[in-house]
Amino acid sequence: MAQNNISVRRLPIRLEPDSRRTITRFFWPGKERGQKIIQRVENLDASRVSEMANQVLQQFTPGNPGLAEILIEHYEKAIQQAEVSFNNNFEVKLLTGAYFSMEYAFESAAMFNPSMVAAIKQPELEEGRLRFIMSLRVVGEGHVSSITFRRGTVDREGDIQLTPCSLEVRQLKCKENRTFKKVDFIAKLGDIDIWNTPTKSVMDTLPESFSTFQLQHTIERAKQAVDSLTPDIHTLDLMLWIAHSEYEIERQDPNNIENMVLFPLSETESQGMEDMRLVKFQNGDNSICYYGTYTAFNGSSILPQILELASEKRAIVRTLHGKYARNKGMALFPQKIDGRYAAIGRTDGENMFLLQSDEIDFWDEATEIIQPKYDWEFVQIGNCGSPLLTDAGWLLLTHGVGAMRKYCIGAALLDKNDPSKVLGQLREPLLSPNEEERSGYVPNVVYSCGAMIHADNLIIPYGISDAATGFAVIKLQELLAELI
Repeated sequence: MAQNNISVRRLPIRLEPDSRRTITRFFWPGKERGQKIIQRVENLDASRVSEMANQVLQQFTPGNPGLAEILIEHYEKAIQQAEVSFNNNFEVKLLTGAYFSMEYAFESAAMFNPSMVAAIKQPELEEGRLRFIMSLRVVGEGHVSSITFRRGTVDREGDIQLTPCSLEVRQLKCKENRTFKKVDFIAKLGDIDIWNTPTKSVMDTLPESFSTFQLQHTIERAKQAVDSLTPDIHTLDLMLWIAHSEYEIERQDPNNIENMVLFPLSETESQGMEDMRLVKFQNGDNSICYYGTYTAFNGSSILPQILELASEKRAIVRTLHGKYARNKGMALFPQKIDGRYAAIGRTDGENMFLLQSDEIDFWDEATEIIQPKYDWEFVQIGNCGSPLLTDAGWLLLTHGVGAMRKYCIGAALLDKNDPSKVLGQLREPLLSPNEEERSGYVPNVVYSCGAMIHADNLIIPYGISDAATGFAVIKLQELLAELI
């Protein structure tokens, strides 16, 4: 394959999965067995309970901060699902919770498809050095994907130093009872075609702002008023599904993000959170926040989601709706264009579209901008992260899928004021899997979810055959000259 006149420098850094990094998950063997386990623990004498509870804490706490609290939570969840009465003894609760818990090596299989942005807060560093944060997709047992994060710095030559991570990992948790605005919730119901008599009756009962618990209580009362065999029950369950697919995250330590993991927290994403495209977004009032668009997978269907990090302590996950909020891989522009949100998506699974909206979570307008054109992208084309603003226009990294399902990274240049206009596109890939990168969980793949520009360098973190992560550095002006 012919090559562009662009030099690509691969850095020697490799991020690889570490099976020693674990979180504690809830384990449920079923109601009948659960009842038996609970009874067996309660039949132990007090001294044995105390001995075993202490053994669990001593053995597993070093890699699981806050383990005692997690075990109590799992105890309470098991008691509720087993439908038995609570025990007031703390050590009995602790030990019982351990029987309904398991360690899960969340990144044991793979660490790939990274996204990279400049950090909002920049500490005092050596001249020319910039701090960044990254999101990465990691995969554990059962091919369940979650999102983990890393921090580091990059110098003016594009060389990277990563902040070390530890084996003490905290799983980010969601708040149980978040608040919804009625007008927004009604719009979501309409978007999935369930704005009808039963849903309207529920919403009419609720105030202009309502909590998850209020919604659950109102729906339970509504269910009692209808026949359990009617379609209305399914409709009401869908309302709860929408509510539970959106949640607020408790961020325990924002300065320790490399030791945090965002593991699936809702039924919508129960089988995976895939390929977050992180973007540092500048609002109209010049305030800055992070958005991360990703794909939620429940084992049978996918749903586009968005993570919003608006402050050090607050993070919200919402579902994206609208005619064109579909398929995988939406990437937001880092600022509004003509007062509107904009994104690049592949709504038909094959071509790239410019999406525009007045609301960040509703996408009903799309314009096709790029089709598969060159032989290395004949199967499909998509983005490799959010567009990057340059003096020449919006630099959009792309991925193309060619023969033997080989994934390569390319680039296109979009007009600064009207990104539906394509000013240039690379004829040949910018980055292709070399011999050392061809083998992995999914062979012959290089793929990125977001690059960063620093000091005239384009730094591309990229997944290597769905197994590990590498970094490449390209001189920005060389790339723009080829595109122009």
